[in-house]
Amino acid sequence: MIKHALPVTREADFSAWYQSVISEADLAEESGVRGCMVIRPWGYGIWERIQRLLDDRIKATGHENCYFPLFIPLSYFEKEADHVEGFAKEMAVVTHHRLVSDGKGGLMPDPTAKLEEPLVVRPTSETVIGAAFARWVQSWRDLPVLINQWANVVRWEMRTRMFLRTSEFLWQEGHTAHATAEEAREETLKMLEVYRSFAEDCLALPVVAGEKPENERFPGAVSTYSIEAMMQDGKALQAGTSHFLGTNFAQAQDIKFQNSEGVFELANTTSWGVSTRMIGGVIMVHGDDDGLRVPPRIAPWQVVIVPMLRDQPEDAVVVDYCKALQAELAQQSALGEPVRALLDLKFGKAATKRWGWVKKGAPIVIEVGGRDVAGGNVSVIRRDRLYRADGKLDSAVVAKGDFVGAVSATLSEIQASLHSEARARLEASIVPGADFAALETHFAEGVKNPGWLEVQWSKPTGEALDGVVERLKKLKLTIRNAPMTQAAIDGPCVFTGEPAVERVLIGRSY
Repeated sequence: MIKHALPVTREADFSAWYQSVISEADLAEESGVRGCMVIRPWGYGIWERIQRLLDDRIKATGHENCYFPLFIPLSYFEKEADHVEGFAKEMAVVTHHRLVSDGKGGLMPDPTAKLEEPLVVRPTSETVIGAAFARWVQSWRDLPVLINQWANVVRWEMRTRMFLRTSEFLWQEGHTAHATAEEAREETLKMLEVYRSFAEDCLALPVVAGEKPENERFPGAVSTYSIEAMMQDGKALQAGTSHFLGTNFAQAQDIKFQNSEGVFELANTTSWGVSTRMIGGVIMVHGDDDGLRVPPRIAPWQVVIVPMLRDQPEDAVVVDYCKALQAELAQQSALGEPVRALLDLKFGKAATKRWGWVKKGAPIVIEVGGRDVAGGNVSVIRRDRLYRADGKLDSAVVAKGDFVGAVSATLSEIQASLHSEARARLEASIVPGADFAALETHFAEGVKNPGWLEVQWSKPTGEALDGVVERLKKLKLTIRNAPMTQAAIDGPCVFTGEPAVERVLIGRSY
């Protein structure tokens, strides 16, 4: 029986397992402020890789990076009623600019330092960026405006979970303005595809791209699209969103331009973003009972070399051998970039360090001892297949030259195997549902990891939609999205009995 590295398994308690991975893999820790976390170097290194790879893709579509203030005047939000209503309960507000002694050894806001206007700590930037667009856009020649910013945002969450739902998190948010609705819709879908391909290619995260139902739209949006990923417990994670805002924000922020015929029109705008929530998705899609498994494209270190030192004079020979190996690996290329190899010379037992890197999910861990040096070999552990059929650690002794020569192919194999495994699980966990009774049975209490149900529906609105949402809420379910690619309609809506117009995915979510 395999003795795993984590104190709890996915099968025993998925929620506790998730927290264990974060702790044992040194990804993040509590900060002392409810809902806020300290992202440790390994976790932040993964975020840096996500930033770098996604930033390249965003810029390749013509967008430029910029930065807007963390503090937004309350009056900016008051111009957009729907937007404010969607975020009002989550807003953190600054009302004073100075502290004074309370006379009891503590501090308090200075009553004389009250701000003339409260400032909202950025929950999202549509309003402040809209105000800038109103200044920047005067003529059709100024369009389109294509910008992106990497920033932190604050949404005062009541129930928090590291990476998935925190009061402060990191993200990128893109904002654009266009002359026509057609151009803005095209932009919205273009960025949705950027997110979809990025998740699949870089995070090895299979996703379903589609449109959100009316009740799940971003506050103030005309249409919202998402990429939905399935976690190992069958729940959905909204991994990224792209919004067509129409002229709603342009109307509120007075983003007007003079067209080529001299007539003033409102601009059509979009916004789109992904966040550190993606790291939570990587954990829950790729992690196992020994910790995290990081896809090579986003691994801060793709190969970690652990020398087996014995506090003997011959240790110097082992270290030199490892340094030479590290240098050789740095000359190799994998997945379009130089191989990232780390030589771990920290004090500690080799076995302890090995399991530390296994829990962190380094794609390849190399152990080198005196016998390896003498034979010109290395001992290779692949994180995507940790154990042999007999349950023992799969540590293969390979000639150093052979390993170096094959490292590019090996990292590509690991990237592909993680994606293939997750893709097979996703596809096996989406099943069709013919009617509401089938839905109730599928998601009945006690059914473990039910996955998602694909059902046909009539896209109801108003009170009819409210009724559907209420029925689903009682089962702790939501409509995830209507997939962009789906089979033809061949039956009635499972909720209303009316002729269906599309298929939607139903599931529980984070």
